[in-house]
Amino acid sequence: MLTELSIRDFAIIDEVSITFKEGLTVLTGETGAGKSIIIDAIHLLSGGRGSVEFVRHGMKKAEIEGLFTVDASHPVFKRGEQFGVEIGEDGMVVLQRTITHQGKSICRVNGKLVTLGILKEFGQTLIDIHSQHETQSLMDPDRHIELLDLFASRDLTISMEEYQSVFEKYQMLKRRHKELSENEQEMAQRLDLLEFQLNELQESELVPNEDDELTDERSKLLNYEKIYQGIHDAYNSLYGEQKGLDWLSHAMTSLESASDFDNQLAKMTEELTNSYYLIEEMTFQLSSQMAELEFDPERLNQIEARLNELNRLKKKYGQSVESMLEYASRIEEEIDEIKNKDSHLHRLEQQINELGQDAVLEAKNIHDIRESVSKTLSSYIQDELKDLYLEKAAFAVDIQKREGGQADPLFEGNHVRLQKSGFDLVKFLITTNPGEPLKEIHKVASGGELSRIMLALKRIFSRHQGVTSVIFDEVDTGVSGRVAQAIAEKIYGISKGSQVLCISHLPQVAAMADTHIRIEKHVNDDRTSTLAKELSHEEKADEISRMITGAELTDTTLEHAKELLTLASRHKS
Repeated sequence: MLTELSIRDFAIIDEVSITFKEGLTVLTGETGAGKSIIIDAIHLLSGGRGSVEFVRHGMKKAEIEGLFTVDASHPVFKRGEQFGVEIGEDGMVVLQRTITHQGKSICRVNGKLVTLGILKEFGQTLIDIHSQHETQSLMDPDRHIELLDLFASRDLTISMEEYQSVFEKYQMLKRRHKELSENEQEMAQRLDLLEFQLNELQESELVPNEDDELTDERSKLLNYEKIYQGIHDAYNSLYGEQKGLDWLSHAMTSLESASDFDNQLAKMTEELTNSYYLIEEMTFQLSSQMAELEFDPERLNQIEARLNELNRLKKKYGQSVESMLEYASRIEEEIDEIKNKDSHLHRLEQQINELGQDAVLEAKNIHDIRESVSKTLSSYIQDELKDLYLEKAAFAVDIQKREGGQADPLFEGNHVRLQKSGFDLVKFLITTNPGEPLKEIHKVASGGELSRIMLALKRIFSRHQGVTSVIFDEVDTGVSGRVAQAIAEKIYGISKGSQVLCISHLPQVAAMADTHIRIEKHVNDDRTSTLAKELSHEEKADEISRMITGAELTDTTLEHAKELLTLASRHKS
């Protein structure tokens, strides 16, 4: 659940800190008081799109911080492992977002700097925000398949992964086939370019690791004097009268004569003797290396010229000789493909057909799962709609196969068009009037009906998604009376499985709240600020009374508010 939310210098909010509790929390207040601004802040915490307009006027940055607590089985732990964010055994996750007055976003998860994309991954695991805009997704048939798959996610996961793995390879081959088969002029130009590049690389006679070896050799030539002086001084320190080896020989002779009288010195004598001969051998090597060492300015010029040539080629073909050789190998294969285009196209077509059929088989598994779960989803939605006073409505999920062209793979004798989600075309159908046929939902459902259908979906999905907090932003607009009461009961029902935060103008929803927070707007020193206050039971009745009348309190509306609270309490129990 979202335990604590801290907002600073955000829109009209100066500074506010809100402690949230389990169950249903309802936020109410006058229009423009800042209720939706708080939801906007939570939306930004979940990776929503930011804007410099969110920074309070005259301030350098807006800061939002949310503390979430989760149990050990929550999927956010997998996100932590995936992105290297440590989540302790206490299950606390802190999301932070800062937006500067220059429009830059700084994101953190448990103190670790992350990208906006990673913040979004965590946020979507913890928060599900439902607004009036989201209800409009029901008007878009292309979104219906996403909603169905969300319901079927547990059954679909493995099949979808297997399908997409094959589908990506299938798409890659189709793109390659298209590149080879289309636009002869571009292919001819591509061939000329590749042949020029390959010829340039072959003429350069690249040798593996030569750039590293030449760099080492150049370093030796450039530092010839230092190297020679070092070897010369080392040799002269060891070899010659009264030098290192001479003294070692004297020590070895002395110790050897003493060992005749002390057996323990025999081992030391042997070790010193071995060391003497090792150092003597090293002096011979130093002498030999000093004799061979010479400064060759012509060789240095050759190395510099070759390294310059290699650096020129690196700018075009790779960061190392190895990567340039690999590139030469790749373009050699591509040249062969272009020159022998027909045979390669034929081979690609065979591979595309084989992979297409494999993809169709995987898509068939997905289709069967969708067919199965769609019946369950339809039944659940039907039950939920009855509770929302759409008892005469009929709901169904229509799943068709996307019709493909001649180049697309065959399924049951017909060509089907494969997409990332399979070959299914999913549409939600509904009728709200008995005797009328089922039609696409966006063609027949009113705004109030769409709100109730989406609420039914949320009620169902809340059992499957495992999100920590579900947020409703004025989803009850356009309803009243017994429908408003039914919506209040549905929202409360969702709060049994997940924490729910709800902005509402309905007194029925406010009465159902476990925690009621009033958002107030104040003006001090010509600056507007927003405050959040948790209401007591008595204050709750006053606020609901104001929501009923929209004006001053009366004894009648106050009694009505108290009655709503009593009915809500009875429903909860």
